[in-house]
Amino acid sequence: MKKIVLLILVCIATIACSSSKSAIKETSKNQAQILVNEYMFLVTEISTDDSYGYSPKNAVEVGGVSENEGPMNERRYLNALTGPNGETVSYYRAGSCCPVKSENGIMGHAMLDNYRVTWEGSKDTVSIYINMYDSSKLKAPKGFGLRK
Repeated sequence: MKKIVLLILVCIATIACSSSKSAIKETSKNQAQILVNEYMFLVTEISTDDSYGYSPKNAVEVGGVSENEGPMNERRYLNALTGPNGETVSYYRAGSCCPVKSENGIMGHAMLDNYRVTWEGSKDTVSIYINMYDSSKLKAPKGFGLRK
């Protein structure tokens, strides 16, 4: 009887693990990014989505962790942004947060990084959520401009 129960539990665990892996693969992305120079990505579009970059559920995906360039890619992205009127932005990493599914992460999961961004004349500091495990088309969050 114990062997039958153990066999059933092993089967359930195997099925559960295999179905979660396929769901992770469907959400992972690996798009190559274009460098303007060593310190900045080419970003040509401003998002029309109010939550892009501002929500952990819609984080900016810069990639690079598999090439040991994840943190550098986060800075390359932020260096491509300006304030709404072309102001130079300043930023700092506030920490990691928010687990997400990613086939590029450890055991199918990754953490986002939260950056606090401001510019001269801004009334507040803005939080931007960045995923260095997955990569997709880069856009500036609404309210930001793009460096030329």
